[in-house]
Amino acid sequence: MPLYRKFRAMQRIYLTLLILLLGACSTTPSTPQIQTSGGRMNDVALYALSLADTPYRYGGNSSDNGFDCSGFVQYVYLNTLGIKLPRTSTEMSRAGEPLDAGQLHPGDLVFFNTRQQPFSHVGIYVGEERFVHSPSSGKAIMVASMREKYWRSRYDGARRITSAN
Repeated sequence: MPLYRKFRAMQRIYLTLLILLLGACSTTPSTPQIQTSGGRMNDVALYALSLADTPYRYGGNSSDNGFDCSGFVQYVYLNTLGIKLPRTSTEMSRAGEPLDAGQLHPGDLVFFNTRQQPFSHVGIYVGEERFVHSPSSGKAIMVASMREKYWRSRYDGARRITSAN
């Protein structure tokens, strides 16, 4: 990877981390603590962000070989919280507790209909209406805005995973 791409990737990671940290400092949680504490859920979001630029690979579930969307989410949850999630995005959409969009916190799962099939794509919410995901062939793990028309029109819902799920 050329040096300038590594530099740009690090800039994006640092900017996203700064946004997360500033957002955490400026708000008071409006919902009670869940069994998996907010700090641990922030760890989920930060770890997911640290995998930025890992390539997409259909059926992939490792940082060495690449990830598909559900393999990425499963890997992050297992390596940060020790929680083994189901393998597919559809199965993940039935885990945890359902959330309204206004209840989202870093580490929550967000689902989209990207293949004319409900819950066909999953990512990890990182705050500020942004999520990190493994998008598609030829791309790598990236942060996207839920405000973008593409994602807004395909949003299927969100789930919060706790250790009790």
